[in-house]
Amino acid sequence: MMIAKHTKTEKIEHYKRELIHYYMILMSSVLLVYALIFTFIVPDKTMSWYLYGGLFFMVYSYIIIRKSYSVDALVHTYMISASFYNFYIMLAFWDNSVASFVWLIPILLAAYVFFTRKYVLMYFVFILLNIVLGYLISKNFDFNFPKHSPEDVRMTDTFLMISNVAVIALLLYFKDKIKRVEIYSEIEEKIQADHKTTPLAEKDPFSEDLFAKIESTMKEKHLYKDVNFNISKLSAEMGINSSYISRSIRYKGYPHFNNYLNLYRINCVKKLLDENDLEKVTLMYIYTEAGFSNQSTFNRVFKQIEGTTPSEYISKIRQ
Repeated sequence: MMIAKHTKTEKIEHYKRELIHYYMILMSSVLLVYALIFTFIVPDKTMSWYLYGGLFFMVYSYIIIRKSYSVDALVHTYMISASFYNFYIMLAFWDNSVASFVWLIPILLAAYVFFTRKYVLMYFVFILLNIVLGYLISKNFDFNFPKHSPEDVRMTDTFLMISNVAVIALLLYFKDKIKRVEIYSEIEEKIQADHKTTPLAEKDPFSEDLFAKIESTMKEKHLYKDVNFNISKLSAEMGINSSYISRSIRYKGYPHFNNYLNLYRINCVKKLLDENDLEKVTLMYIYTEAGFSNQSTFNRVFKQIEGTTPSEYISKIRQ
């Protein structure tokens, strides 16, 4: 049980650090594009230098501290500093566009990905205070920010929306990966606990549930077509211990994993034989397409499962 939890924690930590890494690459690219826009297309010297400075500080600080701090510390620090950094941009565009508020939306989503509901609520209040404070300052102080034409605002707002869609998509993609680890780890722990109390012959809902996920993975991704595919690769693909996969497959009546895998491959061969003209494609193409590495193995497995040789089967379907 402790090993499973440790593996779960390590995987989630890995995905979160991977998310931070890709997020930094994406945001660096976005800041660079914005800086170039305000340098060459919509001239605004103050804004362009502000963006170049933000880009340099973000990249430099990430390189320095990324391995020295925990994921939670990195994310908290970034989300708070990013909110304050965006405050100037929000004020600068207050009279032109409210689209700069959009940059605050991914902060809530990031809080949902990395932290508990308590922190999501805290960041919601924090963002709301940012907007209220921006409104009060814009109404009571005149900073003489440059005015931009509607065309310029449309261009920057369009890129802003595209950038935020990309950020949100990235966060949702990794949220899904993290959720999968949590689900599979929970199933694994329940199976392990159930294994201690329930004989294999009795009803085993966890093996049923796991087998349904195995079937879904095999059918959706056609993993059996990989010549080198084995239970270890399926274990890595699903993020669950191979012993539980093996147990689930045996629970459903298959002698072992290879038997289960070969049934998929033979069914694929039969489907290809029905769909293709053997005068136009070779038998070698068909059995290799289904995941068999050589003809002798294919012939042996086919005879074992179908009770007839491939050539006899082909003669029957031709008739």
